[in-house]
Amino acid sequence: MLPLGGMGAADFMAVHWQKRPLFVPGAVPEAARVVDVETLFDLARHPDAQTRRIARKADVWTVDQGPLRPRQLAAKGVWTVLVQGLNHFLLEADALLRRFAFIPYTRLDDVMASYATRGGGVGPHFDSYDVFLIQAQGTRRWRISGQTDRDLLPDQPLKLMADFRAEQTFDCRPGDLLYLPPGYAHDGVALDDCITLSVGFRAPARSELAREFLLWLADRIDLPGLYADPDLRATDTPAAIDAGLLARVGGLLSGIRWDDAQVSAFLCQYLSEPKPHVVFDPPEEPLGEAGFARAAARHGVALDLQTLMLYDHAQVSCNGEALTPPDGLAAAMHRLADQRFLEGGDVSRALADCLYPIYRVGHLHVAAAPR
Repeated sequence: MLPLGGMGAADFMAVHWQKRPLFVPGAVPEAARVVDVETLFDLARHPDAQTRRIARKADVWTVDQGPLRPRQLAAKGVWTVLVQGLNHFLLEADALLRRFAFIPYTRLDDVMASYATRGGGVGPHFDSYDVFLIQAQGTRRWRISGQTDRDLLPDQPLKLMADFRAEQTFDCRPGDLLYLPPGYAHDGVALDDCITLSVGFRAPARSELAREFLLWLADRIDLPGLYADPDLRATDTPAAIDAGLLARVGGLLSGIRWDDAQVSAFLCQYLSEPKPHVVFDPPEEPLGEAGFARAAARHGVALDLQTLMLYDHAQVSCNGEALTPPDGLAAAMHRLADQRFLEGGDVSRALADCLYPIYRVGHLHVAAAPR
């Protein structure tokens, strides 16, 4: 069931996605079971979690990076703890993220948890990406604005808006959902101790995509031979770039071409690369290839919570590494990427042999399908 209050995915994408906010009371009733305060604080102390603690005293804001110390999580006053990538640690958070799989995984990013004491928040701000704000515990008052004035306060540790003017207000209680398109200003304040879950999305800068593609392409360009200029003439301005050099190099560069297949291969690999802080744990006592094939056929396989597998036709990439599906088994690989698990009956010996290397490094596990 989609968490959109009865609205279909197609209607949501047409009417709201990157266009206008949507508030749905009671959209995600299971949100209260995703994480409790104790578990969240344990993660805030975890060295592999991306954590920040934001505190406010009068008009003074401070930001501390995690891992956090116990006394920081027991202090009095007004403060907020943010834990990124909750879905990398908790099955319940991963299940919540997958409820939004009507949006491609290339755009879907992670679940962030925000715990706030009464009066806590991160101030009026805007995000450059889409976000679903889901209340898990307590009540948070969201004030939102479609204003185009987005000037920021100077000399602040956070990107706080200088002149936030609220247009709508929502008191979000457990299970309520608020969707905001990119650039929509918002300010959330905890009315009591509360936890808010944020489902965020990737929005790479155009310059980033272009730069990374050209770097990727550079390793695949084959232009044999050396530069030559048999018609070069003597000059009395040796420091000048001569017109012949410009023409030859210009012609060389204009001959570089790429096609949709290369763009697809780049996107599969680049967009599936893990973030720098992500670390995979290989099995302590890995099965041999034959043992893995038997276990996978009996129990099934599931991608690690941190794994991202993408595909386009025969092109499949897992965590930035290209995979080559066996003949006739691309569809099974596609199901694994979409559903993030395969039943045992779907794992043939040929497919198991293809998956064995990513099992050895911890990208995939022998596991039953989630229920």
